[in-house]
Amino acid sequence: MFVAPGTPIGQKLSRAAAESVARNWWILLLNGIVLVVAGFLIFSIDWTIRELATFIGALFVFQGLAHALTTGIDARVRQVNVISGLLSIAAGVAIIVWPKPGLTAVAIFLAAWLIVSGTMAIAGAFAARRILPNWWLLLLLGLVEIPLGVLALANPGATLAAIITVGGIWAVAVGVMRIVLSFEVKRLPETLDDAWADATSNGGATQDAPARPAVPQA
Repeated sequence: MFVAPGTPIGQKLSRAAAESVARNWWILLLNGIVLVVAGFLIFSIDWTIRELATFIGALFVFQGLAHALTTGIDARVRQVNVISGLLSIAAGVAIIVWPKPGLTAVAIFLAAWLIVSGTMAIAGAFAARRILPNWWLLLLLGLVEIPLGVLALANPGATLAAIITVGGIWAVAVGVMRIVLSFEVKRLPETLDDAWADATSNGGATQDAPARPAVPQA
């Protein structure tokens, strides 16, 4: 989401790059709040297949927009986010316009999306481990999404109640973690400054401290 796997950032993070990542905090916060609310709605409403398909499709579209609007430390990350966002939007539109979506179709779309999203979250977490102090939150996102996706895919002919359970747990769990992550991202520039100040007070930059001045990423 913020760093693409293989991005050569090494151990250096410029203040400008940190500020670029931090500007996404409100997108993460809004995304998390919407997901938590959606999760409670999924559990509390007596859905029909058509209604649930439309609701999940709308969540796909919303997630896609959030991804497409998210910026990272360089242009490469932005391209990855835009592509993944467009794929999510396309999947959401496909579910919404499906004439008579069956449980199998909804389960397959939901499972595929969770597995792909979870895989990207895990890869992004390891790529961002030198940027985000709490990079493990991204790792947790992936570790929650992939098992839920596998659960939905393992039984594509699942009952409506099973799909509601998978979708509701995903929305609440991922929403809460994204809310927490949003505030960590917001504080990233200050965290970078503190790390640099600590390294300077100790007589120089340490291996784990960000180096300055760092050349801003393109």
